[in-house]
Amino acid sequence: MNSQTSGKADESKPSEQRKRGQASITVVEAGIGILLLLSVTFAFTLGVPDGESATTESQLERYADDATTLLLNEPPRHQDQTRLAEVTASQEAFDREQAELAERVAELLPDNVMFRLETQYGSLGYPLPEAVTTGEQTVLTPNGKVQLEVWYA
Repeated sequence: MNSQTSGKADESKPSEQRKRGQASITVVEAGIGILLLLSVTFAFTLGVPDGESATTESQLERYADDATTLLLNEPPRHQDQTRLAEVTASQEAFDREQAELAERVAELLPDNVMFRLETQYGSLGYPLPEAVTTGEQTVLTPNGKVQLEVWYA
C-alpha cells in the first residue's frame, strides 16, 4: 500500500506545480530580444558620445590653462607685476612685447598646437580657423584681461 500511496502523492505534485504562474522561456527570450532591439535603435537614433572630441577639448583646455598660468607668474621684461600685466598696460607696451610674447607662448605649447592670444590692445599668434576644437583660458591682470585660445594644427 505504501507504494500506491506514494505513487498518488507523486502524481499530484506536478499538477500543483502547474497551477503556479511561471513565464515561459519563449516569453522571456522575446522580452530580452525586444530590449536589445530597442537599445540598438536608440543608439543609432541618438548616437553615442564622441569620446575623442571631449578628450581633445579637455587636453587643449589644459594646454591653455598651463600656458596662461606660467605667463601670469613670469616676471615682466621691463616693468609692471607680471609678463601678462606688462602687455596689457598700454598699446606701447603691447607693441614692444608682442614678438617676444608670441615666441614665449610658442615655447610653452607643444609643436603641434597653434594659438591666438588676445588683449584689449591687440592679438598675436595665428588666425583662428573655423570649425576647429579649441581650448580657451581667460585670465585677469591688473590692467585688463588676456584670452588664450589653442588648437591642434
